[in-house]
Amino acid sequence: MASETKRGLGKGFEALIPTDFDTSILTPEEERIQKLSISAIKPNPQQPRRHFDELALNELAESIKRHGLLQPVVVTPLGNDNTYVLIAGERRLRAAGKAGLSHLPAIVRTAKELEQLEIALVENVQRVDLSPLEQAASIGRLHDQFNLEYADIAKKLGKAPSTVQNIARLLGLSDEAKKALHESKITEGHARAILAVRDSGAQAELLDLIIKNGWSVRQAERYAVAYKKGIKKTESAQKRVSATTPETEALSKTLKTPVQIHRMAKGGRLEITFTSDSNLKQIVKRLLGK
Repeated sequence: MASETKRGLGKGFEALIPTDFDTSILTPEEERIQKLSISAIKPNPQQPRRHFDELALNELAESIKRHGLLQPVVVTPLGNDNTYVLIAGERRLRAAGKAGLSHLPAIVRTAKELEQLEIALVENVQRVDLSPLEQAASIGRLHDQFNLEYADIAKKLGKAPSTVQNIARLLGLSDEAKKALHESKITEGHARAILAVRDSGAQAELLDLIIKNGWSVRQAERYAVAYKKGIKKTESAQKRVSATTPETEALSKTLKTPVQIHRMAKGGRLEITFTSDSNLKQIVKRLLGK
């Protein structure tokens, strides 16, 4: 299963779509980009966003003046009079106008192509063999390319909106954390705990602690809570969650399973990890010296 997932990621998005899907619409975007007149592009009447931050638009316009428009907009033809309806990129379109551009790069997709691509993306997320990151990539594309709100995506997928948003948030992980999640060194629950810590340095520290100490999701969440409450130093937050001592190392070696110590104001408790009922029985036998 893990090797299949890795091969899928290696092939890119095309590896995630149904085999009978018309892959011609997935031609590399750089080969499909056209220069279109801004005046030929009409705003999408179904665009859910009605308010655009003027300050942010002005900042984007200045960036476009200096560097050009780096990401093309997505449009679909409107009739046969060389006009187009904007599908994605209204902020870029508005900012390009403010920057004084007369033309801008655009990817032209037909309505049929857009419908096919949306269906394929929805089918992707519903596949049971997709990794969390692959699901997040498909949800992100539905949100960004089709201007679909997470609530709308949730309806299409039959999932709760909060579930869809939590999956999409995985795209905010650092490259190191994404790699760890892909390689199953951490779980999706660990990833959410990492994202709860806003500081990138603290996120990297938490990732390291999870992998090195074999922390459970609960332990990672406690660390995140402790950090957000103001215990900024790693040593302080780590001490609140757990600590590796000669005693826990000896127990882990004897029981052949991770053992953690949780310190409290007075005393503490030991946490022994088991992976199955049979594993638990083996641990009990070792504890009893049988």
